Amino acid sequence: MTDYTDDIELMEDDELTAVEPSTDDAQLYEHWKMEVDPGQATVRIDKFLAEHMQHSSRNRIQTAAEQGCIFVGDRPVKSNYKVRPGDIITLRLDRPKHDTTIRPEEIPLDIVYEDSDLMVVNKPVGMVVHPGAGNFSGTLINAVAWHMRDVPSFDANDPEVGLVHRIDKDTSGLIVVAKTPEAKTALGKQFFNKTTHRSYNALVWGNFVEDEGRIEGNIGRDPKDRLRMKVFDPESGIGKPAVTHWRVLERFGYTTLVECKLETGRTHQIRAHMKHIGHPLFADERYGGTEILRGQRSSSYRAFIRNCFDLCPRQALHAKTLGFVHPRTGQQMDFDSEWPTDLTALIDHWRKFINGTRRDD
Repeated sequence: MTDYTDDIELMEDDELTAVEPSTDDAQLYEHWKMEVDPGQATVRIDKFLAEHMQHSSRNRIQTAAEQGCIFVGDRPVKSNYKVRPGDIITLRLDRPKHDTTIRPEEIPLDIVYEDSDLMVVNKPVGMVVHPGAGNFSGTLINAVAWHMRDVPSFDANDPEVGLVHRIDKDTSGLIVVAKTPEAKTALGKQFFNKTTHRSYNALVWGNFVEDEGRIEGNIGRDPKDRLRMKVFDPESGIGKPAVTHWRVLERFGYTTLVECKLETGRTHQIRAHMKHIGHPLFADERYGGTEILRGQRSSSYRAFIRNCFDLCPRQALHAKTLGFVHPRTGQQMDFDSEWPTDLTALIDHWRKFINGTRRDD
């Protein structure tokens, strides 16, 4: 299968919904292109593209087809078109592709540690780590590019340097950035071989019977919501293997503060695993954490929960610790970060509630 796209993340859902019906004289710009394998079985094009376009649901693809944006050769086709071996399929929109060049932006960085090989940054809530999927500026790597602007050997657009791993936009905490290709290769191997040490703190709904446990289950994209991940049986062959170890830090009756340690680093791993075992992260809208899942029926309790959501209006998840072997010196490096103010306020609110020292009018 030949895929000619430069950055498949550009095929986000928002792009497909914003398209106006094309006209014969409108200029269309190619955003995505693919040649169908010679051995491909006959299948509807909407189903075919849903399997090959990341970040694009079948419904969005059908909408794009209805608006005349899905082409086979030079001809727009509808959703029920049956793909054939050798077909050249393109997505054409009425605007040019986003320029994905990473440019330096003067954005403050909370640098925990830095040397000539790497830097460890405490990422704030709300910052995307890398441009793409609707976020093409204001990212962590844009800020790193500015910080490294006077270092000729560092090019933020070079995939051989930069981010070694990622955390979600609304997750706060520690992340390591490689300044040299040698550092990125060495650190990448440590993450791949699971020799790094990472722990997260999370407030989740519900109380645990045990004090600690292990969650194992493959993680793959949810077929009903492609912006969410889902846990599948390890024997299913769906998704990628993932293991999370959790330990209770503090109990609040209706919620629990836990430490999560990762064996693997899958997208939304903690969020999906905790949802899977019936303990969604508090205030995690995508995984059901903004519903009142445990507690009282009283108006005062509902008011208390609303106050909690106001204090921390994002998933209550923080990348607390990060440990790895320095790629050049061989020294063990371990870092710890303080909770951000929103998570601190949220936990303090629950402590006061459970101790009976506050009341909601």
